[in-house]
Amino acid sequence: METTATTLERRVRVIPATKAPETLRKAQDGKMRVAAYCRVSTDSEEQLNSYEAQKSYYTQKIQDSPDWEMAGIYADEGITGTSLKKRTEFKKMITACKRGHIDLIITKSLSRFARNTVDCLETVRLLKANGIGVYFEKENINTLTESSEFLITLFSGFAQAESESLSKNVAWGKAKSAEAGKVTFQYKKMLGYRKGADGQPEIVPEEAEVIKRIYHRYLDGCTLGQIKRELDEDKVPTAQGVECWSPAIIHNILTNEKYIGDALLQKTYITDCISKKVKKNQGERAMYYVENNHPAIISREMFDQVRNEITRRSSKRKVLQKSGKTELGKYSGKYALTELLVCGECGSPYKRVTWARNGKKRIVWRCVSRLEFGTKYCHNSPTLDESKLHSAILAAMNEFAAIRQEVCPDVLAMAEEAKQALSQAGTKLLELKKHMETVSREQSDLLDRLLENMGDAELNAQMKALTDEKESLKAQILDAQQTEVSLEEQAARHQQMWDSIMECSVGYTEFDDEFVRQIIQKITVENEETIHIHFRDSEMVLEQEL
Repeated sequence: METTATTLERRVRVIPATKAPETLRKAQDGKMRVAAYCRVSTDSEEQLNSYEAQKSYYTQKIQDSPDWEMAGIYADEGITGTSLKKRTEFKKMITACKRGHIDLIITKSLSRFARNTVDCLETVRLLKANGIGVYFEKENINTLTESSEFLITLFSGFAQAESESLSKNVAWGKAKSAEAGKVTFQYKKMLGYRKGADGQPEIVPEEAEVIKRIYHRYLDGCTLGQIKRELDEDKVPTAQGVECWSPAIIHNILTNEKYIGDALLQKTYITDCISKKVKKNQGERAMYYVENNHPAIISREMFDQVRNEITRRSSKRKVLQKSGKTELGKYSGKYALTELLVCGECGSPYKRVTWARNGKKRIVWRCVSRLEFGTKYCHNSPTLDESKLHSAILAAMNEFAAIRQEVCPDVLAMAEEAKQALSQAGTKLLELKKHMETVSREQSDLLDRLLENMGDAELNAQMKALTDEKESLKAQILDAQQTEVSLEEQAARHQQMWDSIMECSVGYTEFDDEFVRQIIQKITVENEETIHIHFRDSEMVLEQEL
């Protein structure tokens, strides 16, 4: 008779465990290969004594244990714990773990191991996946236990918060120092000054002459590359004694306010204590301008002339090349219209030309394509008389100023609205930060109770709720900060628009190349009687008759 599956009795057979849970790896001789990790965060004598004491302590501790075998002492001195990038000994230890040379790591505390929560958890999980434990003596945590990760998250989070708090204190100290107008000089990197007997900056005469030479040559019309070549040819040393200049170094000298005796503080800032990335301050932090702090090498008038010349050159157009193409590029002319006036037919720039007939001179502007190639690329571009062109441009600028005057009330209203919105955003951000402080205090108090009774379900639920609320508040604070920055930029734009309207309210009576560059973006020649003028920071285009 055939037996079916339904007639068989269902049975469960137990296969007993052969290893105890949470057992550390061991070497073949049954001993655990134990390594110790030590670290101090500064190079001070007190810290270095602590560093040597840690090494001696762990060496003795491992040697005294009959079940342990020395697997090495890894120690980083004078290195921050907020990042793993520069901790060479730490990296060597992790490599030894991956190669199977270490079974257990012992260290003083979580803060010695890492102050960065993310790095700490990633490293612990990596080691745990390979059966390697880390024992933190101060916190009495073994990473191979089930509850270890939760405790590590909390404790390392507190360690990271301590680093962030310390970083904020340092940043606060620097900000207060800047606010008080305390100027520091990096004499090794700055040409023209040295530290005087009284501790204040004093001028180095021979170096000051180099600075003056650079300013004069730039105003003479030299490019940064030309100045570089001249200095290199004359074997003039840089601030660090190197006989090799660069355009960037020369540009920094031309824009450094310290050469007029002033100092702009907090030009850069460190974004956070984890990445330690240095970022250029573009309004994210307050800056402080200290006037007449030290002896000047360059006059304010010359400094302003150079600044205006830099602005002028940056707006130039390349002169038409033999390819017949035009594009934005380096400074190449000395008249404003050389940069702004373009042909409506072929897009080429116009060029200033002097005509001489019967002993009389006449200044006109002509399309470069027509001058270079005749009618090959451009067939109908007109020749424009300079005096008529200047008159038409002045008329358009005054019309533009009059139109902007009409919108004054609207601009003022928008500026006030932006200020009110910014104030409200600041109030909201302050409330969120206060709420965050309250939640952090509650979390800290709850942690003390939770450590006494880790199995309490209600306490664990409360901790989870507070943690979730804290994460939500972080997101809200970040959003509020971004909103505040956006509103600050908006308020600044409206204020700039208002200031610009006030500047041109009196109108223009004479053609000035600098004013034209500042106000007009492009002038398109449509025909011999009409030009279209495009204004900067505006969508307005005015049609003007010649």
